Amino acid sequence: MNPQERLAGSLMQNKQTIKNALHTMQDLSFHSLLLPSQPAVEGCLIRLKGISDDTKVTEKVLHPLLYSNELPLKKDFLKKLTQRVLASDLSAGSTCQEAVHAILEGHTVLVIEGYSGFIDLETTGGARRGVEEPSSQMVIRGPKESFNETLRTNTALIRRRLKTPDLKLEQFVVGEVSSTKVNLMYIEGKVSPETLRLVKERLTSNEAKIVLESGYIERLLEDHQITLFPTMNNTERPDEVVSSLIAGRIALLVDGTPFVLLCPTSFKHYFYSPEDQYQSNMAGKLILFLRYAAFFLSVFAPSIYIGMITHHQALIPTSLLISLYSQREGVPFPALIEVLIMEITFEILREAGVRLPRAIGQAVSIVGALVIGQTTVQAGLVSTAVVIVVSITAISSFTLPNYSLAITARMVRFILMFVTYFLGYYGLLLATIMFMGHLYHLTTLGTPYMSKGTQAEKGGGKP
Repeated sequence: MNPQERLAGSLMQNKQTIKNALHTMQDLSFHSLLLPSQPAVEGCLIRLKGISDDTKVTEKVLHPLLYSNELPLKKDFLKKLTQRVLASDLSAGSTCQEAVHAILEGHTVLVIEGYSGFIDLETTGGARRGVEEPSSQMVIRGPKESFNETLRTNTALIRRRLKTPDLKLEQFVVGEVSSTKVNLMYIEGKVSPETLRLVKERLTSNEAKIVLESGYIERLLEDHQITLFPTMNNTERPDEVVSSLIAGRIALLVDGTPFVLLCPTSFKHYFYSPEDQYQSNMAGKLILFLRYAAFFLSVFAPSIYIGMITHHQALIPTSLLISLYSQREGVPFPALIEVLIMEITFEILREAGVRLPRAIGQAVSIVGALVIGQTTVQAGLVSTAVVIVVSITAISSFTLPNYSLAITARMVRFILMFVTYFLGYYGLLLATIMFMGHLYHLTTLGTPYMSKGTQAEKGGGKP
């Protein structure tokens, strides 16, 4: 069967054509009906159960069709049907491919005897998660709403906060197999035209087979640089998206995921939280400073400890040096192995806490950390100082608002630990300079990664 084949005027033939195209899916529903016209007209509603809303089909399609006044003769049938009877959003189509695509989107297709085409009725629905509190970006003060997996709900959450005609929305279909809807939102006059052109070009020229989550789109939009650092920001909070749009950035909403991409991004964006804007100016700056300090500790604390113990004992005060070496008495491993044992153990506990059921995950993580930390010290495998350093590192990593940057901090931390163990602080300084040079070399959609932000942000707007 040719997908571009036009539907015929025969109802039975059209039903069979669509059934063959969908390979007789078990959840494919055919609802035959007799339309009240003079003479009566046979029709059939075709839809997929589960992704089409039963209530919409009943109230907006079946009831208007079956309980309306008598429809006129065939020559005026479609005009009245589309203008006066059906309450659902609708459009007309003519090919088998269009009908199949509409059905797979959750729409209901109406085929009619004697009409060489079909009517596409928007009845998308089914079971959906409601608007809930953010699970990955908790706040003390601020809106408690988060995005969900429904595209129209997510765009509505943004439009409710930005009541301006300059807020533009463009829709793309990405993924050869999945045909996933991607909405691009921006404020006209604030966004960079070159960045907008680049985003549209990469969305339309991709060769992706399937798009299940915004992470797939993230890989399509990246500048294809080899880096440990995230170059695309994501959030599940509408207020963060709104503040980013006002700052001249672009939001990409993907159907089926609550995480919205924000681009272009810079390194500083990963330290900001919308909650900062709800506090006083001084409090916001203090919290921001604490996040930068915590990021420094999460990356450098183990390396600083290893460098002091292994190569630069002269930097440690005598009394503290005596205390540290007395703790290490009987420990059979060098400082690097000590730290690696605790770091890897903690990473395993953290990952287990995420994957375990919520009711017991947190308890297992806390009890596991306490028991393992205490028993490893008593067994003489690690010193008490190492447990303290690893604990400070772990707590500091939890202060970062963005999970992607926290993962980066974990990877960079292990690299610096090995460099410091073999080369001391000279190697640590050299590695830090190399990482800084790499950061200044990175770009995101052509924008320097270490820039101060978009033109709107440079003009005084908050990110």
